[in-house]
Amino acid sequence: MSQHDQSSLKIVGAIAAGIFLVSMLALMVLGDYGFFAALFLSVLIALLAGIVIYLGFGGSLNPASGTDRSASPSAIARETTPEPASAPTPAAASEPAPKPKADPKPDPAPAPAAKVASGEGYDGDGVVEGVHEGTRPSGLDAPRDGNADDLKQIKGIGPKLEKLCNSLGFWHFDQVAAWTADEVAWVDANLQGFKGRVSRDDWVAQAQVLASGGETDFSKRVEDGDVY
Repeated sequence: MSQHDQSSLKIVGAIAAGIFLVSMLALMVLGDYGFFAALFLSVLIALLAGIVIYLGFGGSLNPASGTDRSASPSAIARETTPEPASAPTPAAASEPAPKPKADPKPDPAPAPAAKVASGEGYDGDGVVEGVHEGTRPSGLDAPRDGNADDLKQIKGIGPKLEKLCNSLGFWHFDQVAAWTADEVAWVDANLQGFKGRVSRDDWVAQAQVLASGGETDFSKRVEDGDVY
């Protein structure tokens, strides 16, 4: 019999003895059995309990049973000995970092779109007018014979603009009617606050009618006092 079996039998015997004593006392005190009857039943109970315990739990009653006895010292040594750490692989030679690309030059800012050819600073050609554009028409220091034409009969010339035309030397219809395209460009560019009005309202065509003694619908309304 192995040492393992002997240890198991000792433990089972101790447990069976305890069961025998407990059963003996219980049968005699609580069960009111006689001594021999209680003895017989207690022996039977302890024997059966010992057999059951040994067959069912005998292997686990040995404190040393949890250890794998078949394990060889070399196997245990292999389990407990840590494996040597693998040598780190040399880092691959790092490639040189690519040179940063130069930022592309920003596109030149687009030229501002031309404004609508209307309002102050423009005439009919849609180009901002300058004070040096065109050729200045010949003017007069004062009206002929001291009598100026009513330039307000030209549509587009109000009282303020009439005074501005007079300050530039323009007093008569025939002066305006004789302006060339180059001279119109100069006047358009130099009517401060009213740039471009000559071309936009076609002063020259109206002045030609009025200078010849004719009338326009607008000049009639001015003469009748319906405008100013």
